[in-house]
Amino acid sequence: MSPASLQKKNAARTDSGDERAAYYERIRPLNLAPLWESLHTLVPREPQTPCVPALWRYDEVIRPLLMQSAELITAEEAVRRVLILENPALPGRASITQSLYAGLQLIMPGEVAPSHRHVQSALRFIVDGKGAYTTVEGERTTMYPGDFIITPSWAWHDHGNEGINGESEPVVWLDGLDIPMLRFFDAGFAENDEKRMQGVSRPEGSSLARFGHNMVPVRHDLSTATSPIFSYPYARSREALEQLRKNEAPDAWHGHKLRYVNPLTGGAPMPTIATFLQLLPRGFAGKVHRSTDGSVYSVVEGRGTAHIGGESFEFGPRDTFVVPSWAPLRLDAAAGEDVVLFSFSDRPVQQAMGVLREAFL
Repeated sequence: MSPASLQKKNAARTDSGDERAAYYERIRPLNLAPLWESLHTLVPREPQTPCVPALWRYDEVIRPLLMQSAELITAEEAVRRVLILENPALPGRASITQSLYAGLQLIMPGEVAPSHRHVQSALRFIVDGKGAYTTVEGERTTMYPGDFIITPSWAWHDHGNEGINGESEPVVWLDGLDIPMLRFFDAGFAENDEKRMQGVSRPEGSSLARFGHNMVPVRHDLSTATSPIFSYPYARSREALEQLRKNEAPDAWHGHKLRYVNPLTGGAPMPTIATFLQLLPRGFAGKVHRSTDGSVYSVVEGRGTAHIGGESFEFGPRDTFVVPSWAPLRLDAAAGEDVVLFSFSDRPVQQAMGVLREAFL
């Protein structure tokens, strides 16, 4: 192409650019926009989350602040006394990832968090203290550290702290909900109960007795999307990890990792949230992996390091950290102690949509 021809073509491009800008200005008041200007942002070559890795230290930071909150507001007045764990890149949105909410809830001895229900599915993972209870649809369970408890969508639930054998202490648990997901669909509803507390209509351990032994009551509806077991005791889950350790070598990326299941379907215990428990043997040095389901981790036992997207976070018992979607993750355990991690993510939704992607590097 001659210099004259090239100069003419560049001039035409400039003129075309000016015409395009004028065109965009004309269509903007009509609530129209050109896809070609944003296509690569809307459909990127790989996931691009606004979320960032973060860690919340429990002993040094969260627990003292929760105790201070108890001096300012009661559990009943607050309905739920919770400090929300906000992703640093999503301030004011009550989101730890784009699709998930997390918070740490405190209930003091003698308090009751009143009964209500909501369409959002919720999990409780007990972090600190014992002797509080939660009641879900008439069944109560006493909560101990490491227990994983489900509140199904639109199920009445309340919490209280009566202690054990006359002794009581503050109890803290990690709340995980699909609030941002329901907000995206504009499908969120809630209702307060007329009663402060539910009546207990089934003995404690009833759901585990009926569904926790690879058997199901003959007339039970098998199509329910949420697990009929609403309390998964830590003692049983921890024992399962130990059995796995005895029988198998650790996975190079995850160590020994198990997923909680709905015993009726074999799928996730909640339709929108998957939950996991994993054991990293002392001295474990994991390989790097990444996944499109951003995950929230709660440290149950031990100390180690989470290497997330180029940052390193040393963690200890009761700390919480978040791994954004598609962020490279490598987990290490300290030399002198095993590490146990609980985690949850939006994996069931991504699997249902066929968009879940993983890479083991």
